[in-house]
Amino acid sequence: MADSLAKIPDVEIDPEGTFKYILVRVKVKGGDAHKDIVRGTKSAEYHNHIFEKVNPAMEALGMECECLGGGKIEHNSQEKKIRVYGESTAFGKADHSVSVGKLKSTFSDYEITC
Repeated sequence: MADSLAKIPDVEIDPEGTFKYILVRVKVKGGDAHKDIVRGTKSAEYHNHIFEKVNPAMEALGMECECLGGGKIEHNSQEKKIRVYGESTAFGKADHSVSVGKLKSTFSDYEITC
């Protein structure tokens, strides 16, 4: 099942704009193996809307999720810059340094700050 974790992308965010994001811990049901993932989209009015989409998708893969917090992402693909900031009223502030680390692994040629 730990192989299943490796198949889950670390980051899925919109290609441009300012939007809400959440940091989610995904873990194998009944196991200890886990990883943290970043999910963000303009289509979410609230942070919990993102979690409501991620959670069933992960459960279908035999995983369980816990939202570690949220914030906002400002993604400028033209300038190759991402800024992580803010917090979620529902989930609290994500550890932005963890989120930035995940983003840097996916967007290695970007300037990413928090």
